[in-house]
Amino acid sequence: MNEIEHIFERLRSGTAPEKGLDIFAVGVDKPLAEIRRQFNLAASGEGVFKFLRGEYGCGKTFMCQYTLLEALKENFAVSFVVVSPNDTQFHKFDDVYHRIVSGLRTPMASGGALEDAVDRWIARIEDRLADEIGDDAPDFDEQVKRRFESELGEMTRNAAGNEFISVLKAYFDAKQDRDYQTASSLIAWISGSKNVASAARKKADIKGEISSASALQYLKGILTIIKKAGHKGLVIIIDELETILRTRADVRGKSLNGLRQIIDAAKDFPGLLWIFTGTRQFFDSKKGVKGLEPLYDRIKLMESGGFVNLKQPQLQLKAFDEPRLKAVAAKLRENFPAKDKARLFQLVDDEFLDLLCQQVAGGLKADLGVIPRQFLRELVCVMDTVEEKDGSDGEKAYIPREAYRFPSGGLADEEKSLIEGRSLNGADDDAEDGYEKEALEW
Repeated sequence: MNEIEHIFERLRSGTAPEKGLDIFAVGVDKPLAEIRRQFNLAASGEGVFKFLRGEYGCGKTFMCQYTLLEALKENFAVSFVVVSPNDTQFHKFDDVYHRIVSGLRTPMASGGALEDAVDRWIARIEDRLADEIGDDAPDFDEQVKRRFESELGEMTRNAAGNEFISVLKAYFDAKQDRDYQTASSLIAWISGSKNVASAARKKADIKGEISSASALQYLKGILTIIKKAGHKGLVIIIDELETILRTRADVRGKSLNGLRQIIDAAKDFPGLLWIFTGTRQFFDSKKGVKGLEPLYDRIKLMESGGFVNLKQPQLQLKAFDEPRLKAVAAKLRENFPAKDKARLFQLVDDEFLDLLCQQVAGGLKADLGVIPRQFLRELVCVMDTVEEKDGSDGEKAYIPREAYRFPSGGLADEEKSLIEGRSLNGADDDAEDGYEKEALEW
């Protein structure tokens, strides 16, 4: 599926496309410039973090996808994790770690990226040795192993963990012996899988699994592998942190303390950029970041005379307005794969785009902050219908200006809640919960 087909197929289902975003992106130049500044910091050896702040419908997930694509272009490894009470609970960092590592992507590998990175690291060692002693040297393979283990020793000094080193040594031996099943199992273990056969663990002399307490340490080892493979660093996006607000008070406390630990440790991960997303409620309510003072002090949003500095920890994304919606619509119309472009532009003209924006905004009580998903879905549906119902089969042709009506259904629960003025979290945003302030084993 090419980029254009991918874009419109995703918009038909109300989800953010995963490629081709530059084709219809509008109003992202300034936040994207700040994200690129963060890339440069990470590439220079800094450990950095950024929070994307915005309400539902402002384009946080779109910006995340755009960031991933830009990071891949810059030769970073990337991973995207969505926080979910039923799937990925942020207070269980071993689960988060597993999602991060198993979801790794690089410019060369969209799947199985960790194994690819280890193999590329070994291949780079082989290339250097071939230049030094020739790849026909009788002890070439043994020299590669010694050099690999020497570089693994550097990881020990960087506190990656002895079991981490043991697994990589066993992985190297398994690959040399063409025991690919064991090699794959060891990569699964180091990725945080709980379902690794005991036979594979025995070969690496390891027991149990990676725990929440040790997962952050193991992530340091993953980062080293990525850089050894020739990548600039790692970009990790954690989306929908506001989900934490829907959990019990003790779980929220653990999650927020864990977030604080990541922020405090960021400087110790050179080449790693963390990007987190959340809503105003997450950052500013007592149930969220504001309820944990040390974290709030580190990342709070500051304004000066109504101006907001983009370089501070929180990067505020602006909600959609009518001009921006119309600009996006015009770009999508321009790129729509119509057989008869002239007919499409005649029937879906600028006046109709104005009308569509007004009707969708009216259907959502003029709350432009929640309508982008529905607006773009409606627009694509209209253009699809224009394309299909052209009257060539003898049936009546579709004329949007005459036939279009704003539908009553199709809204997500979040959109309905926002329109009706209900809290998404089912509780008072400023309710006091009393977090435990001591460090948690996370």
